[in-house]
Amino acid sequence: MIHFAYKGYLFLLLLIPLLVWWNIFLNKQGQRFIFFSSRELVPDSGKTLKAFFIKHLNYIKLVSLVFLILALARPQLLNYYNVESKKGIDILITLDISGSMASIDFKPKNRLEVAKEVIADFIRKRNTDRIGLVVFAGASYTKCPLTIDYEMLDYFLKQTEIGELEDGTAIGMALASSVNRVRFAKTGTKVIILLTDGINNRGELDPRDAAVMARDFNIRVYTIGVGTKGKAPYPVKDSYGQVRYVLLDVEIDEQLLQEIANSTGGLYFRATDKDSLERIFTEIDRWEKTEVSSRRFHEAKELYPYFILAGLLILLVAELARRTVLRTLP
Repeated sequence: MIHFAYKGYLFLLLLIPLLVWWNIFLNKQGQRFIFFSSRELVPDSGKTLKAFFIKHLNYIKLVSLVFLILALARPQLLNYYNVESKKGIDILITLDISGSMASIDFKPKNRLEVAKEVIADFIRKRNTDRIGLVVFAGASYTKCPLTIDYEMLDYFLKQTEIGELEDGTAIGMALASSVNRVRFAKTGTKVIILLTDGINNRGELDPRDAAVMARDFNIRVYTIGVGTKGKAPYPVKDSYGQVRYVLLDVEIDEQLLQEIANSTGGLYFRATDKDSLERIFTEIDRWEKTEVSSRRFHEAKELYPYFILAGLLILLVAELARRTVLRTLP
């Protein structure tokens, strides 16, 4: 778009109508003509192209003046564009891989396989955040550190299986390991998503103490309890090596998970099937948005040299023509 840096000079354009009026006035007064006793002496004087330009030469000079006034106003061609800066957050997913995650209450797959699918879909929705993975059972370890290499993270997630660690559910140790992994992150927002289907029965650290650590480092913890209510089918092998299913009680310490979430500013969710687990991660995705700020910039291309050139060129041509081809007196 065209923009004038010094718009005040545009008021000089008001002089143009006055000069047009003055030119018409002088023409009517006859001060720019030589009078003859009869037009029959020069019968074609007002009908030639040369006569037309001679009569309107002053108006051509006014066009030159218009260009010079516009040049004073400093016309610019502006090209606007927006620059977005995105400030990512750090998200650490702490995933329970204890033996009970093999329960088949998220049919047709077990809890762990469904959780991996939902987590993978959650990761695909992020684009500027660092995401890491900690797995735990009777102990815990970092499967993938915080990274923006989502392909590598997805690879480690797919390789996660039940049986990698000694069985048990060490929620306190897992949360402490996650806090230690994310606490020194330089981003303003640090989040842990803790997913488990059991109760804390291993490790030397109480989960509530680990929650206090998370709160002290300004880490928000979302906790998710996975498992149907009541009993869930669990696969076991009989003496003949055949897999059969037995019903086991679903034991989730919801009160503990709520306390962890509340003390750190997070939320607790209960997932009883795949659909509810997907809704939970969608809700977390809605709450934990990347901070995006936008600033508008513009590039200015100066156009006044072209206006000056056009004005001077028109004036030069008019003056040369007046002294040569459009000359009225010898």
